[in-house]
Amino acid sequence: MTDSHFDQLLKAAASQPEPQRLLFVFTAAELPADATEAQREHFLAGAGGTLSPLMCVDKAASDLADFAALAAEAKLAGPPWQIVFAAALSGQGGKPPSQAQVEVALQGMVDAIHVGGVGRYAAFDLNGDPIQFGGR
Repeated sequence: MTDSHFDQLLKAAASQPEPQRLLFVFTAAELPADATEAQREHFLAGAGGTLSPLMCVDKAASDLADFAALAAEAKLAGPPWQIVFAAALSGQGGKPPSQAQVEVALQGMVDAIHVGGVGRYAAFDLNGDPIQFGGR
């Protein structure tokens, strides 16, 4: 059995020479208030809309067994979500990143999501399946 993309992310983070924090931003699709009728129909069909960040969390790779554990924790912690974006932040000198560094990085992820700059992050749906944006 091959590892899921999420399992590969966990293994890659755990194998780095410096301690890593995994950063997650959970989002939901919303329809903009100024959407056209065509955009509304597209959204109601399950596509389109904009992604709105709902909550953020950072974890050590060792804190997560798998995607199901992350999804279960998120379900308890906050509102329903549809896509989670993930990134890793490296520490230095054998120490994990500081809380201030984590907060700045998470805010950067939220800002990028607001403007559609999601291509640099791993993205997963509710089942832990990877999502690609902008591809054909």
